[in-house]
Amino acid sequence: MARQPRITFIGAGSTVFMKNIIGDVLQRPSLAGATIALMDINPQRLEESEVVAGKLAKTLGVGAKVETYSDQRRALEGADFVVVAFQIGGYEPCTVTDFEVPRKYGLRQTIADTLGVGGIMRGLRTVPHLWSICEDMLQICPDAILLQYVNPMAINTWAIAEKYPAIRQVGLCHSVQGTAWELARDLDIPVEDIRYRAAGINHMAFYLKFEHREKDGSYRNLYPDLVRGYREGRFPKPSHWNPRCPNKVRYEMLTRLGYFVTESSEHFAEYTPYFIKEGRPDLIEKFGIPLDEYPKRCVEQVARWKGIADSYREAETIEVEPSREYASSIMNSVWTGEPSVIYGNVRNKGCITSLPENCAVEVPCLVDASGIQPTHIGALPPQLTALIRTNINVQELTVSALMTENREHLYHAAMMDPHTAAELDLDQIWSLVDDLLGAHGDWIPAWSRPRKRSWVA
Repeated sequence: MARQPRITFIGAGSTVFMKNIIGDVLQRPSLAGATIALMDINPQRLEESEVVAGKLAKTLGVGAKVETYSDQRRALEGADFVVVAFQIGGYEPCTVTDFEVPRKYGLRQTIADTLGVGGIMRGLRTVPHLWSICEDMLQICPDAILLQYVNPMAINTWAIAEKYPAIRQVGLCHSVQGTAWELARDLDIPVEDIRYRAAGINHMAFYLKFEHREKDGSYRNLYPDLVRGYREGRFPKPSHWNPRCPNKVRYEMLTRLGYFVTESSEHFAEYTPYFIKEGRPDLIEKFGIPLDEYPKRCVEQVARWKGIADSYREAETIEVEPSREYASSIMNSVWTGEPSVIYGNVRNKGCITSLPENCAVEVPCLVDASGIQPTHIGALPPQLTALIRTNINVQELTVSALMTENREHLYHAAMMDPHTAAELDLDQIWSLVDDLLGAHGDWIPAWSRPRKRSWVA
């Protein structure tokens, strides 16, 4: 009998996300007999995920084997694929800190997990743990592919490539395919009839082409339809899944840049200096910007989870629906050689010639038995390159701080952040970073913690 793949899931206590990924995996014949190694440091959440994974296998009638681990190295033994999904410091205390401390300075955020002062702090907390996984992988499963689903995605991918270039890794997000689905809904066009090509960095990639397949087999540019619908007030359509954010920021930027960005309006509003401004509630109202959105989501998810967990535990079987995540497609292509195309976050290496060679870019990738092969894009339109570089500045300085253990670069990163710089002066930025580093305590590396000043007479 042919060897079955071994899939290690680190951060398996993210049960809903684990359910989506493993549900996709077990629906593929080539992966249905896999061994699923679930690892988490929270025993209760790990046990809940074990129950869910077992019932997924039972529902689908497959021979998958589910194992659980609290020890990372043991979980990685023999792994062919390593899926990573965790949040260091959780909602409490770290996410709360990332919002409450900046708020004291009048700096408001929406999600704060990717860029800005919140994203910098999250990267500082997260990258060392990703590096520990890479270190263990080099020793235990050096040929495994790391499928990284952790934010801040671009900072993480860049930092892994800098310190562990031998690791076969890809950062994965659902923004490209998810936004295509949203725009298809606005246009009343089946998403299957839309052809697109996107490129940029994670959460700031743009559709370079967005086209509709006509009956005669030709393709028609859909951008004029999107702009017209927005200007006539028909787009964006109300969204039941996120009523607090009507998606106007991205449509507005389409009219200014000529291209539609692939990440949500609530994210994009804090990646730029244009939308969240002290003393400008009119902007918040006009564009429907959901300030403090991420903490609200966390509270709602925590409240909702108990009911979901109880229902999973009581159910004999669990409904399985395909997600829009790329993980199972990658695993299937690598394991069988059947080719596929995904959007992945990888080291640039000339894929986008107008961006730095060593940064992390999000581009179409071909996947087969040889692994993940990024495609060449060339130069982006200059206005997109310019805007993306403002975010790369923050990412590069954060990664530099981590690589050199130079805490000064954390201040430099905050200083270069578009939203932070638009709201605070230099003294405020320095003081804010001091306060954030002090508040995070042992959640961040020792070299980055505030030092007590010693004065010499």
